[in-house]
Amino acid sequence: MRRLFLIFAGCLMMTGTLMAQKNANKDFVKGADVGFLTGQERRGVVFHDRNGKERECLELLKNDYQMSAIRMRVWVNPRGGDCDKYALLAMGKRVKALGMDLMVDFHYSDSWADPAKQPIPKAWQSHDYKQMRKDLQEHTIDVLTLLKDNGIEPRWVQVGNETANGLLWPMGHIEQNPKQYAGFIRAGYDAVKKVFPKSIVIIHLDRGHKQSLYDWNLDIVKKYGGKWDMVGMSLYPYWAMDGHPELNADDIITDCIANIRHVSTKYKCDVMIVETGYEVDERHPEKMEEGRRQLTRVIREARNETNGRCRGVFYWEPQCLPGGYKLGAFDSKAAPTAIMEGFVE
Repeated sequence: MRRLFLIFAGCLMMTGTLMAQKNANKDFVKGADVGFLTGQERRGVVFHDRNGKERECLELLKNDYQMSAIRMRVWVNPRGGDCDKYALLAMGKRVKALGMDLMVDFHYSDSWADPAKQPIPKAWQSHDYKQMRKDLQEHTIDVLTLLKDNGIEPRWVQVGNETANGLLWPMGHIEQNPKQYAGFIRAGYDAVKKVFPKSIVIIHLDRGHKQSLYDWNLDIVKKYGGKWDMVGMSLYPYWAMDGHPELNADDIITDCIANIRHVSTKYKCDVMIVETGYEVDERHPEKMEEGRRQLTRVIREARNETNGRCRGVFYWEPQCLPGGYKLGAFDSKAAPTAIMEGFVE
C-alpha cells in the first residue's frame, strides 16, 4: 500500500510540474524594443512585409511575428526630447491600441546607460546620495503617473539598464559603493510599486551567459536590501564573441540557458531575455540564416528548457536598417530578413 501511495504521489507531482510548464509556455512572451521607431518614422521610413506590402511596424511585428509586447527606454532630460516621458506615452498609446503589453526601461540618465557608462543626469549631479535616491524615486513616479493618468499600465518596469557595474556613477558604482547601488535599486522598486503595485519590477544585467556576474551582482543587491521581481538578461552572442575567438555562439546560448535555470532557482524568481540580436549582412545571406537558427534555438530553449521560469524573449530594435546598427533584423528596404522567422518557428 505504501508503495502504491508513493507511486500515486509521484504521479501527482509530475502532473503538477507538467501543468506548470504548460501554463508557463502559454504565457511565454515574444517582444521587441523599438526605441528608434518614432525617429525612423519621422525621417520617412516606410516598413514592408516579406511580400513588399507596406505595413505599420508594430502591427507587422504583432500579426506576422507573434509579438505581444513592446519595450521602450526612457531618459530623464534627453536632448531633443527623444526617449523622454512624452515619447514613452505616445508609444504606450500605440501599444495599448494594438492590445500589446508594455515594458518600461528606466535608464536613469539623460542618454545611454550600460555597463560601460552610467552617467548621472545633469539636473542631479550636485546632489548627495540621500537626495539622489529621492530624485530617482520622484522621476520614476512622475513617468509612471503620466502613464497611469492616460490609462496605460506597464506589465513590466526595469529599474536601470544593464546595471552589471551599478548605476548613477560614481554614487552607485557597484564596486565603489555597493550599498548605495542596492539602495538605488530598492528606491526604484518601491517607486514602481507605489504607482503600479501589480507591475513586475526587473533588475537587468548584460552578458546572460556569465553566471559569475549574476551571482556577484544579485548577491550584493540582496545583501543590502535591494528588491526585484524578475531578472532581465541581455544575450548577444555576436558581442560576446567580439575579440574572443575562443568562444562560439552555441556555447554562449547553452551557458545562458543554464544561467537562467541557475538564477531562477537560487533567487526564486522568473527570468526574461529582455535584449537579444543577430547580425544582418545583406551581402552574405547565410549570416541571416545563421541568425535565424540561433534565435530559433534561443526561443525554443528559453521556453521549454528552463522549468517554465524564463517568461519571454525580446529582440532589441529589430526594425533597425543595415548601415547603422549591425544587429537589427530588417533589410535596407525596411522589410524583415530571415532572422525574424525565428519568432514563428
